[in-house]
Amino acid sequence: MPRYLTKSRFKIALECPTKLFYIRKKEYPDTRQDDSFLEALAEGGFQVGELAKCYFPGGHDVKSLDYKKSLDETNKLLKHDNVIIYEAAIIYQNLFIRADVLVKTGNLIKLIEVKAKSYSQDDDGDFLNKKGTQISSKWRPYVYDVAFQKYVITKTFPNWTVNSYLMLADKTATTTVDGLNQKFVLEKDKSRSSVRIKGDVSENALGNKILVQVPTDDVVDRIWQGEDDFLSSLRKFSEWIHFFAGKYGKDEKIVSHLKAAKCQHCEFKATSEQVKKGLKSGFKECWKLALKWNEEDFDKPDIFEIWNYRKKQSLMDAGIYFLKDVDEDDVKSKPPEGLGLSTTERQWLQIEKVKNNDGSIYFDKLGFKTEMRLWQWPLHLIDFETSAVAIPFNKGRRPYEGVAFQFSHHIMYQDGSIEHKGEYINREKGKFPNFDFIRALRKELETDNGTIFRYAAHENTFLNIIYDQLKVSNESDQDDLCEWIKTITKSRKDSLEKWEGQRNMVDMLELVKKYYYNPLMKGSNSIKAVLPAVMNSSKFLRKKYSKPIYGAKEGIKSLNFSDWKWIELNDEGGLVSPYKLLPPLFADIDPEELENFMTDSNLADGGAAMTAYAKMQFTDMSEQERNQVIDGLLKYCELDTFAMVMIMEEWMDLVR
Repeated sequence: MPRYLTKSRFKIALECPTKLFYIRKKEYPDTRQDDSFLEALAEGGFQVGELAKCYFPGGHDVKSLDYKKSLDETNKLLKHDNVIIYEAAIIYQNLFIRADVLVKTGNLIKLIEVKAKSYSQDDDGDFLNKKGTQISSKWRPYVYDVAFQKYVITKTFPNWTVNSYLMLADKTATTTVDGLNQKFVLEKDKSRSSVRIKGDVSENALGNKILVQVPTDDVVDRIWQGEDDFLSSLRKFSEWIHFFAGKYGKDEKIVSHLKAAKCQHCEFKATSEQVKKGLKSGFKECWKLALKWNEEDFDKPDIFEIWNYRKKQSLMDAGIYFLKDVDEDDVKSKPPEGLGLSTTERQWLQIEKVKNNDGSIYFDKLGFKTEMRLWQWPLHLIDFETSAVAIPFNKGRRPYEGVAFQFSHHIMYQDGSIEHKGEYINREKGKFPNFDFIRALRKELETDNGTIFRYAAHENTFLNIIYDQLKVSNESDQDDLCEWIKTITKSRKDSLEKWEGQRNMVDMLELVKKYYYNPLMKGSNSIKAVLPAVMNSSKFLRKKYSKPIYGAKEGIKSLNFSDWKWIELNDEGGLVSPYKLLPPLFADIDPEELENFMTDSNLADGGAAMTAYAKMQFTDMSEQERNQVIDGLLKYCELDTFAMVMIMEEWMDLVR
């Protein structure tokens, strides 16, 4: 069977040419190819694609996955003078594409590539950087995709005029109908994910268009002429295409230079369990070939672990790959402006501990106690789960507008007692929950003036979003809710209205960065990395939570757990992360597959919850499955705030 360079394979060749050798080979596990269904849930791409087709009614959908059948069907349709084709299959030599939407009017072709990405004319313009000299890095993958497709079409049909477009979610557009999102139901079978149209999708039923068609011919010409410096000038754009296609067709590996940006999150990193099963690691093969490493070298702390360090490529160019070889001059440590560690001090602390084989914890008791003096009891710990969907649920809403669907709330009292005080989750399909969400949160927090804690900036950001939404709403209590939001938040930097509430939330992530470092975190400050590290190192927590006191009658009050213990050991005697003790969010998706997808998609903390909520909204499911997802979401969010509690308990124990 011929090996064609498709647009998805061209895209991965742009990321790293070597990956073309590994892609779609069973012996090389690929953490990004396992589940297009998860990607569709997280990004909304399939629904946006179907909505785009509705904006071009009367088209013919080429559904066959077989190369020959899809090509035959497309060529037959293209004999018409005027035709609209969805997923049109076109081939030129060993290049093969499926165009999302292709509109033929005589000898004029409109190529329309649909992407579930937001666009604003004011912010994104012609896809160039601020200086107008190069294509913006955030748009480069999309416009190169279009450039590849346009090349194939113009070579296949040289007598036709081809105009190219990106169809994107318009950030400035608002829906004029309710339930637009619910018209596109995501489904999954054994072979592929798809969208089922549900209900009326006529022009009137769809309302105001929320996707915008943006011309790309100028930026494509820039690519074709070699005016963008992304690809090496050693070859023209067309030559690069055929170079990639030739190597892929012959199944020959392209040996490329190691790059921090592409290697750090390589999807072809096989786990030790996968290797034991006879699978191969593409990542290790590349590094062994380039650096002559052996297996032991991959177990050494490497420069990818340095927190928030932006000069990793410079170290690699200097032949430095291990933390033990990094010098203080490479970090240029600077003192902080206030209390706690500066970014560079923290980076050097991490490196120094590796150099000295020092596994001890760093904790700035004095700095932490200084912070504590500003707090007021009881302490409130909150966490939000949020979403931003391409196709809004309700009229009056914009694409990718923030939706807050869940929160959890724990309280720590001065006498040492703890309780899971409250929670909120939107159970209703197609509802815009933000205003009920903020009313429920206010009810939880207005009973006293205790200090409120969040982990990272997310909660502050979303409360600012809800503030803006309330300002233009018709809610009878909008003024009261807005004023209350201002009491616990700080305004955004770009906000015209400035404030900082007298009860502005304290960010525990900032406390971690300033006052606490545990080598087991390996440079990550994610709560899912900090919590297991803290628990592994804490005699206090291990003793307390090895007993089933959480959710026990005489123990810690919980709304979702009963007689639960958070300390479990694996076969090697190490601590099992509390997050791995929770029930799976999905009955039909492997938890490890979900975790890999979250990591590779940069969704990180909250990504699993967002994906689960999207599944509740986008798919048809039984009441039993729906209740299972809700039960899982409640447990996940409760653990997020209890994780904050346990970290805080450990710090207070260290102070004592």
